[in-house]
Amino acid sequence: MDITTESTRASNDRHGGAATAADAGGARRVPTRRISFEQAVADLPRHFAAEEDLILSHFFATLSSVFPDGEEYFVRSVRHHRDRVSDPELRRQVAGFIGQESVHGREHRVLNDRLDELGYPTKRYERLTRWALTTRERIAPPIANLAATAAMEHVTATLAELALSNDEARRLPGPVVGDVFTWHALEESEHKAVAFDVYRAAGGSERMRIWTMKLVRFGLVVSMTFLTAVSLLSDRATYRPGRLRRSWQHFRRTPMFRREVWDQLCAYDRVGFHPDDVDTDELVARWRDELFGDGGRLTPMLATGA
Repeated sequence: MDITTESTRASNDRHGGAATAADAGGARRVPTRRISFEQAVADLPRHFAAEEDLILSHFFATLSSVFPDGEEYFVRSVRHHRDRVSDPELRRQVAGFIGQESVHGREHRVLNDRLDELGYPTKRYERLTRWALTTRERIAPPIANLAATAAMEHVTATLAELALSNDEARRLPGPVVGDVFTWHALEESEHKAVAFDVYRAAGGSERMRIWTMKLVRFGLVVSMTFLTAVSLLSDRATYRPGRLRRSWQHFRRTPMFRREVWDQLCAYDRVGFHPDDVDTDELVARWRDELFGDGGRLTPMLATGA
C-alpha cells in the first residue's frame, strides 16, 4: 500500500454528509498494549539508525524527545472534552486513545533516557517541549488545544502510514529504534481519528481546524529542523570530513521527502476532511498480526495478559 492520494475516499460519498463518530470508526479497536522496550534499548549504539547514519540518528532521537510530553498534552486535550462525547463507541475509543498515548509517552521516555546516556540532548528537549505545551495550554482555550491535538495526530498518522507501507522508510531508524517506531506507528493508525472525532463532538469549527493545521505544519518543520541541527552540533562525528555531506545526501533521498507525504499532510486543509478518508484498515490488520499475533515479533515484549 502506497501513501498516495489515490488511496483516499471522499468523506461525503462515504458518510452521506458530515462524518459522525459512529460512522467514522464504528468498528475501530484501540487496544492498550502493556509493552516494554527497556531491555531492548539498553545496548543501543551511539549512531543507531540504518548504516549508522549521522543525520537519521539525530533526527529520530529528536523526534523521540518530543513524544513523551507531546503525548501527555494530547491526553489532557482529549480528556478535557470527554464529557462532550455522547456516542458510546467514541467514548470507548477515547479510553483506548488515552491508554495507548500514555504507554507511548512512557516508552519514549525509556528510549530518551538511553539516548541521553549516549550524548543526545533528549532530556533537555523533553523539558523544552513540556514548557512550550504547558505555556500553550495557559494561553489558548481548551478547544484550540484540542484542534492542535487533532492536527498533530494527522501528522503522526501520515508518518505512521508511510512507515507501515514503505519498507525503506521503516528501516531508517535501525532495528531496535525501528521496532519502537513501528509499534508506535501501528497504534497511531489505530487511533488516528479519535482526537478529530472528539473535536467534532465538542463543536470545533472547520476554520479553526484548518488554520491550526497550517500553523502546526509550519511549526513542526521549523522546530524539528532547528532541534536536529542543534543536536548534530554537539556530536563530534558531525565534524569528520565528508560525513555530514554524505549523510545529508542520503537523508534528502529518503521517503520522508516525497511529494505525496506533503500532499497527504495538506489534505487535512480540505473542508469536510476526515482521517478515515484514507483507508488503512488492511494495513493495520497486517501489522497487528505481524507484531502481536501468534508468534508476533513484539509479542514477547508484552506484559503478561496485555
